[in-house]
Amino acid sequence: MRILNVTQSYAPFYEFGGPPLKVEALSNGLARRGHEVTVLTADWGFESRQTSKENAGAGKPSPFGWTHDLNGVQSIYLPTWLRYRAVTWNPAVRRYCRARLAGFQVVHIFGLYDLLGPAVARECRKRNIPYVIEPIGMFVPIVRNIFLKRVYHAHWGTEMLQGAAAVIVTSEQEMEELAAGGILRKKLFLRRNGVVAPRKLPAEGEFRAKHGIPADALLILFLGRLSKKKSPDLLLEAFAQLPENIANRELWLAFAGPDESGMLGRLEQLARARGVAPRVVFSGAVFGAAKWAAYRDANVFVLPSQNENFGNTAAEAAACGTPVVVTENCGVAPLLRGLAGIVVAHETRAVAQAVKQILSDAELRTKLSEGGKNTASRLGWDEPVGRMEGIYAELAAKPAVGGQSACPA
Repeated sequence: MRILNVTQSYAPFYEFGGPPLKVEALSNGLARRGHEVTVLTADWGFESRQTSKENAGAGKPSPFGWTHDLNGVQSIYLPTWLRYRAVTWNPAVRRYCRARLAGFQVVHIFGLYDLLGPAVARECRKRNIPYVIEPIGMFVPIVRNIFLKRVYHAHWGTEMLQGAAAVIVTSEQEMEELAAGGILRKKLFLRRNGVVAPRKLPAEGEFRAKHGIPADALLILFLGRLSKKKSPDLLLEAFAQLPENIANRELWLAFAGPDESGMLGRLEQLARARGVAPRVVFSGAVFGAAKWAAYRDANVFVLPSQNENFGNTAAEAAACGTPVVVTENCGVAPLLRGLAGIVVAHETRAVAQAVKQILSDAELRTKLSEGGKNTASRLGWDEPVGRMEGIYAELAAKPAVGGQSACPA
């Protein structure tokens, strides 16, 4: 099949969190199965990234912007004219669709609240090309610019979702949210995310040594965007409620991730106000080996999100043998509950109690560590890729059929 994936951000722009990694894993997996896969995305500075050792000379100019071929996948980086936070305006998308869209059998649009998806979806409807929408947890507008998100649905989102041949969800929780929001259940397809840890993890102690964390400290890790939705402030408040030492070992907290909307400054101020700043580290965004080194060095990983359609970071931590604490609002929670970690309510006290329970009980940590490794070993990308292959084949075999669906109010 000839498949077009559309995403606001793609490799090598991993600072945008999970979506670039997800699209890359699915695209590479489908290419390995013999499909022709193209990724259409925005240019966030591809030319400057080519100066890095990993990407030197990797791309070349094309009529539609920079293009890059890797692992059998062609990625197209459309020139960005304007940008606002994580949203860009890329006028070349229309020209690309006029010239190339008819050559694809199915289109997969990842995410909401950008301008690429609606533009491609509109052209797909004109040409009767089936397209899939994967909201990646964005359907319910929980935090930040809720009014603007409602405006988006009024102008683009409703029509885009109504015309979709299928909508992909990654957990039962996300499926219920979409169904409650008016998306027809017959259009909802469940496909989990995948997790693959490196065959060999970085040497123990690398992350601690780099950031001045004592080797004998008990380390609590948060890894992800420092955004309101992920509630890093709740974790910091929970940390402030914990004793400074457990079993004669000092407690430290590390936040590994890029700032979003000034959250970093608020966390730093909160840490000072609670008197825990000397034991709190802000490492900034970590990728590749540095990310896995952080997981490896943590004694417990915490994902305290208000809402996550899946929660890949928790699964990645579990794959490294790091016990996890996740809120019940995370789609991955049922897969990890009692096996790799503890699932709690989205409350400061609940998070603090679960972290203390794990850090106070070495036997429990060992049990959850082994359980996490065993659970993660069954969560690779082969099954999700196969699932998408089947969905695409079914859609490509018949004309696109839109169904009526509502959007969040």
